[in-house]
Order: sequence, then structure tokens, then C-alpha cells
Amino acid sequence: MVSYPLSTGRIKTLSGNEKMPKILGYGGLIPFITFSIGSWLPSPYHSYSVTMIITYAAIILSFMGAIHWGVAMAKKEKSHNRYYLTSIMPALAAWLSLLAPEIFSLFILVTGFTLLISYDIAVEKPQGFPAWYIPMRIRLTIIVFLCLVSALFSLIIPLL
Repeated sequence: MVSYPLSTGRIKTLSGNEKMPKILGYGGLIPFITFSIGSWLPSPYHSYSVTMIITYAAIILSFMGAIHWGVAMAKKEKSHNRYYLTSIMPALAAWLSLLAPEIFSLFILVTGFTLLISYDIAVEKPQGFPAWYIPMRIRLTIIVFLCLVSALFSLIIPLL
């Protein structure tokens, strides 16, 4: 069991069900932060870092969208076609981001992560997400958003 303090000073024990997703989720920020910082370094690190953050973000955006596919498959009712359809939209956006020039790629990814968290919040109850999922996703998405915007600015500022 892992414990962490709440703002009230009490300790909340993480259940086994949320422990691993939180470790992996927050650990998954390491490449975003690393390549975001690297995007501000001189070449060749700059272009390598921008390419890496775009590629990593595309993979993660696809993965996050696929969660809706998995949740829909786990439900017994058959009327979840919209979740299947919306689960592939992030993958299509991610694929498009890999084909576009870097500035547009980062814009597509920022938009994709923003729309996906908005959608996740909107379907939280019907999808039956655990209570810890959306708060964690909001925190992760804010950091991903800041990292992608930072990389985007690293491309825009030299053009000004």
C-alpha cells in the first residue's frame, strides 16, 4: 500500500486498483518534461527533442482515446457505438500530427489533449470511471498541455 497526505493532514491509502495507474501516469510525464526542456536547447538537441515530444505525445493521445474503447467493451449493454467512434478520434488526430509540419503537429496535439480531457469529463458518469481517474487526468493533462505549448513556443519564438 502507498500512502499520501491529503490537504486535511489525514493519510489516504491508495488501493491496489489506483496505485499502478498513478505511478505509470505520473511517470509518463518524464518524457514530456524532458523533451519540452530539450526543445529549448541548441541544435541538434532542439530538433531531436521536438520530434521526440511530438512522437511521444501522438502515442499517448492514441492510448488515452483507446481507453473509451476498452470501457465500452467491458459494458454489458450493446448501445455504446458512440464510445467506439470517439475512441478512434484521438488516434486519427495523433496520426495527422505525425504527418504535419512540427508547428502544426504541436497545435494538433495540444488541441487533441484539450478536447479529450473535456470529453472525458463529460462522459465520466456514463463511462463509470473510478473517482480518482478524472482528477488524475486533469493534473496530467495540464502538465502535458504546458509541455506541448512550451515546445510550440520554442519553434515560434525564433520565427518572430
